[in-house]
Amino acid sequence: MASGWAQDGAVQEQIDATLDSAVERARQHLPKGESLSHCELCGEPIAEPRRVALPGVRLCLACQAEQEKNGRVDAGYNRSASKDSQLR
Repeated sequence: MASGWAQDGAVQEQIDATLDSAVERARQHLPKGESLSHCELCGEPIAEPRRVALPGVRLCLACQAEQEKNGRVDAGYNRSASKDSQLR
């Protein structure tokens, strides 16, 4: 495939770097420690299956969904360097 100045495999390397960055960001946002029995936002009980499945959980399902809905959505781009510099 003709790709201008890009070296062979450069596009795949950029895709891999983007995925690695996204996985690392997701891991950094996982809760840690002991799960709470009640939501720290609304005070409602957190279901036992949720506490077991996600150790360190701090929010009930409703508050977690609301927080994710109102949170910033990551575009998923690798911002560690510009695309052009990675492909040259």
